Amino acid sequence: MKNIVLFGPPGAGKGTQAEIIKDAYNLFHISTGDVFRYNIKNNTSLGILAKQYMDKGELVPDEVTIEMFNEVVASNLDCNGFIFDGFPRTTSQAMALDHLMNSNNTNISAMIAFEVEDSILISRLIKRGETSGRVDDSNESIIKNRIKEYYKKTAILKEYYQKQDRYYGINGEGKIEETSIRLRKVIDSL
Repeated sequence: MKNIVLFGPPGAGKGTQAEIIKDAYNLFHISTGDVFRYNIKNNTSLGILAKQYMDKGELVPDEVTIEMFNEVVASNLDCNGFIFDGFPRTTSQAMALDHLMNSNNTNISAMIAFEVEDSILISRLIKRGETSGRVDDSNESIIKNRIKEYYKKTAILKEYYQKQDRYYGINGEGKIEETSIRLRKVIDSL
């Protein structure tokens, strides 16, 4: 199995590239947001629990998030691997994800990070905000804060995966197809 963690700041192209490579490699795309929305919408016990934290503006505990991911992974083991988009975000989440994958007789093959200049990220998000309706994509100061938070809180993950020789940084600038070629080159080398 090829299990990929896609990583990068908001607007780096993770979602776009995940959609492209999931079909090319028969990978199952797991987006944190989608997993949370599904569980909340369907009133699962985990969704109800997660919503209690979210309604108070608190982060959902790692144990709840991992249990949601566990259910998705366990019910999709027939694919060639997984794309994790938006998870992990902390070292404890990365360790929990490693444990989850090991318990399913597989592991994380690589963390692939899209490296994009901040000015390009801002431009992409503002453009996306014109059609997405997302408030956080249409305000430049909010966008800058999101990018700053990404760098502040996630640098440790780069180190975590580098220590395991599973970190790959790729240029996420340019046309979508150009980034896809760079991404496929890394995946094909795993």
